[in-house]
Amino acid sequence: MSFLAIVAAAFEAGAQAPAEAHAAGLPQFDPTSWPSQIFWLAIFFGGLYWLMAGYFLPRIGATIEERRDRIADDLDQATEFREEAAAAERAYEQALADATAKARAIAAETRANLTAEIAEMSAEADKKAAEAIAAAEARIADMKADAAAAVREAAVETARAIVAALIDETPTAESVAAAMPERVNA
Repeated sequence: MSFLAIVAAAFEAGAQAPAEAHAAGLPQFDPTSWPSQIFWLAIFFGGLYWLMAGYFLPRIGATIEERRDRIADDLDQATEFREEAAAAERAYEQALADATAKARAIAAETRANLTAEIAEMSAEADKKAAEAIAAAEARIADMKADAAAAVREAAVETARAIVAALIDETPTAESVAAAMPERVNA
């Protein structure tokens, strides 16, 4: 059923019972006032449509578009920040790797320097020890020779004393030394 058919049916129904509508006190059911009601309804909805289409909806649309742009900008900015953070992380890891490599190189260089210094000190200490050992061996040899000479001298004196006691004649030190075996002379 069309809108005009509904309006026509309403006019017919209103024409049949105008007295009842006035008696009931409901003016919107009075068919005689319907044309003015429809006029004001059209004016009101037309004005409302004009306000919505010309003023409110463009502002709402602009606000929505601005919000979409802001969200898109924020997402773009977040992507840029994420890329910058990733680049900073890569740079940090590279710097850390470089620092680790440099520290290892310094440690290796220091270790090599210390090893060379220790080897030098060890060689010097070995040289000093060898010199000290040679000097000690020379002193020991001198002491052995002195001791052997002292023993020989004591043996000569003892032999002279024994010979003097046995035969009542004291031999000379040279004759006793010549008579002593070679082993004692050494």
